[in-house]
Amino acid sequence: MKIDLYALCWNDADMLPFFFRNYDRFVTRYFIFDEDSTDASLSILQNHLNVEVRRFVRVDPASFVLSEQALSNECWKVSRGVADWVIVTDIDEHLYHSDLLTLLTRYKALGTTFVPALGYQMISEEFSGPSEMLCETRTQGAPRQGLCKASLFDPKAIEEVNYSPGRHVAAPTGNVKLPPQDELLLLHYKYLGFERTLARHRQLRSGLGTKDIANGWGHQYSWSEAQLRDNWNAFAEKAVDVRKHARSPWDYPLPRWWEGFRSRSTTK
Repeated sequence: MKIDLYALCWNDADMLPFFFRNYDRFVTRYFIFDEDSTDASLSILQNHLNVEVRRFVRVDPASFVLSEQALSNECWKVSRGVADWVIVTDIDEHLYHSDLLTLLTRYKALGTTFVPALGYQMISEEFSGPSEMLCETRTQGAPRQGLCKASLFDPKAIEEVNYSPGRHVAAPTGNVKLPPQDELLLLHYKYLGFERTLARHRQLRSGLGTKDIANGWGHQYSWSEAQLRDNWNAFAEKAVDVRKHARSPWDYPLPRWWEGFRSRSTTK
């Protein structure tokens, strides 16, 4: 089975080892779009097998968010006729299933083409050790609706994925068939180490364009330390062990934007 992955990288050197450790288990080829990273990211990317580094160009100079949206909606199309599945994701987003390849083999047999994931904001007061597999060692996370994303789909069956800004919602067209139940998780490893997260927010704030600020996109990157701590604590109070939730994903407590697509795909 061939799986292509597309992601955008910007000064993500501390997260790239965890990213590759998670995805190397099943991804065949990586296409990473780098936006002028000044840390060790480029070196890590260039020395990793099966990685093609491309330059991220802002099609809208006034908006990082709109430029990323445009990239996410188009970049995967080069995998048509080549890959069985594509993944469109961020460096800190880890798709998780205890046996993803077996799951995707089963989905192929069912004719499934579009696989949304249930989102969790992962949280840890301390940053991770360099050799950790995060889905095994940092397993506390809170359900978060904005992280329920459709990162994985069949590039031959989907004509357009039509992501919204931030990829929080999609409106796919083509042969759209969802699995009968949701089994895939998206683990968002942004809240790893409070001080590191605060510094990362300030770094990301510097990359926002005038349209991003006007639309409130990335507003959390302007939070004070106290505001971030309040948000951090709110997620910590709701955190669960995602490995246990993975065994009963039907208990996920938040609405799923894709249910309308599921009902249409099951009635055809």
